[in-house]
Amino acid sequence: MKCTLYLQVNVRVTTMDAELEFAIQPSTTGKQLFDQVVKTIGLRELWFFGLQYVDSKGFTTWLKLNKKVMGQDVKKETPLQFKFRAKFYPEDVSEELIQEVTQRMFFLQVKEAILSEDAYCPPETSVLLASYAVQAKYGDYNPDTHKTGFLAGDRLLPQRVLDQHQLSKAEWEERIVNWYSEHKGLMREDAMMEYLKIAQDLEMYGVNYFDIKNKKGTDLFLGVDALGLNIYERDDKLTPRIGFPWSEIRNISFNDKKFIIKPIDKKAPDFVFYTGRLRISKRILALCMGNHELYMRRRKADSIEVQQMKAQAKEERAAREQREKLLTEEKKKREAAEQEKQELQDRLKAFELERERQAEQLEETRKQTQELEEKAKAAEEERAAVEEAKRAAEAAQAAALAAASAEREEKERLEAEAAAARLEADRREQEALEKEAEAQRARQELEEQRLRMEMEKRELEEKLASPANLYMNEGDDHDENDDYTAELQVGEEDVPRPEEERETLQAKNARLQKQLEDLKSELKISQDSTKQTAEDKIHIENVAQGRDKYKTLRDIRKGNTKKRVDEYERL
Repeated sequence: MKCTLYLQVNVRVTTMDAELEFAIQPSTTGKQLFDQVVKTIGLRELWFFGLQYVDSKGFTTWLKLNKKVMGQDVKKETPLQFKFRAKFYPEDVSEELIQEVTQRMFFLQVKEAILSEDAYCPPETSVLLASYAVQAKYGDYNPDTHKTGFLAGDRLLPQRVLDQHQLSKAEWEERIVNWYSEHKGLMREDAMMEYLKIAQDLEMYGVNYFDIKNKKGTDLFLGVDALGLNIYERDDKLTPRIGFPWSEIRNISFNDKKFIIKPIDKKAPDFVFYTGRLRISKRILALCMGNHELYMRRRKADSIEVQQMKAQAKEERAAREQREKLLTEEKKKREAAEQEKQELQDRLKAFELERERQAEQLEETRKQTQELEEKAKAAEEERAAVEEAKRAAEAAQAAALAAASAEREEKERLEAEAAAARLEADRREQEALEKEAEAQRARQELEEQRLRMEMEKRELEEKLASPANLYMNEGDDHDENDDYTAELQVGEEDVPRPEEERETLQAKNARLQKQLEDLKSELKISQDSTKQTAEDKIHIENVAQGRDKYKTLRDIRKGNTKKRVDEYERL
């Protein structure tokens, strides 16, 4: 009896934010592996993505879905290494990217392309994009949490931009945070989408460049993207010279290194170019077929599946916005409660200070009372002395009467002394009465003050005894066809080209335009012009001449197909 042993093959697939491990059979096809990946990450917009690998010769290529994984030239290592990446790009991210997971994958891939300088981005736009990347990562700006230096560990700007400007990390952070703080209330998913809406206006966004030659042997670049085929001179990847929209192309074929593009316009000659390798020709054909199909699909009504996905995404967004609204309201309530708590704590502190002040005042009053009591005692003693003097005066008067028989002069003298003694006694008695009255008033004022302080003390203790409000309750990939020709389904000859009427986000937003211009002027002060790259200089020249991605697109498509093919051949 024969026993067939099936050996499993370990596979590692790296997405933009995770590493996935799978065990596949030798018979597993590229489609089966791809399906496992998208099912694992919950992604349904399959048409944009593919599995990338490095072959045995060191070239990066895409896994064919209709062939066995082990039958392809995948570098033999354990585990087998693949990258899950976007192969095709949308024309308009806000219209085409439906699922949140799709948006996140594109955000991370485009961000990496900009930071690694595979896609040129001017300095001021790099800062703006960095602010949206920070919003997507950290949420709303909070000065209490996001203190100076909190971005020190984040990679947010292309190294080229950092090298060209004499600014410290703190100074770059300050400029990023200035914009970041304006994004308050923007959900993380929306921040990613805003990033992509700006990035898709960059000239090198979503373009695959290939070295080609025309019939004259001129070295050129072929750019393949969502909108068509563009021809670039070798020293300028930002500004295409000639463009052919997908709607003008009916057939693409190649024989080894010779590529032939047949236009819809029968009067136009074939558009011919030459590649350096057969594998490059195959890759160009696959990209052309996929991008052409998506270009035509966008210009038709959505399929039932896409309609369902959009409806589901709309519902999920509404639910997310409702959750966000509730969270925002709860946050506001919590902040209000925290503020009220702080206010109450401040009042409590004020009460404590008032109590201490009253205690000090009470002690002062006690001292004053003691002094007054001492004064009252002295007044009493003085009154007793007056009484004693009065009695002595009366005794003297009696003695004077008894000595009536004494001489008249002596009698008069004694009477005068007695009268003077009575007057002095009356005066001192009057002073004693006034001091007694003063002491009485002081005692009365002291008693009133004591009663008032006791009342204030009771009120304070009642407030302190009530804790209310001090604390709140915390609560299908397009297979790379082995055939070397592809008839492209165009349908109607007059296919709409809305991209030719399009404007960049900056051109449509005057405020954003001014902010970018202001930052550009500010950065220019710290710029080291000796470190400008060729792409920087080209970008500056394009801006000076009023060009942008879509204005250039309109220019390179002017004239009929024949005229543009002839112009290409003259390069």
